[in-house]
Amino acid sequence: MLVRKRESLEIAYPSAAGIDIGSSSHYVAVPTDRAENPVREFKNFTADLEELADWLKACDIEVVAIESSGYWIPVINFT
Repeated sequence: MLVRKRESLEIAYPSAAGIDIGSSSHYVAVPTDRAENPVREFKNFTADLEELADWLKACDIEVVAIESSGYWIPVINFT
């Protein structure tokens, strides 16, 4: 059996977040050192998107990567 050593990836953007954008809610992940709960769900209503943007700012996020099937426009407008 061949056993490969798993190497860790270099962090290219330490102030980055990821957003999985869905039709009814969005899952957002920030680095584990930026928040007590680094993964949160936000609904897609205006107040929730404003809360998402405020949370990213509070976590000192500078770059956001998104995965979306077409529901990204409202999120971009708030971040």
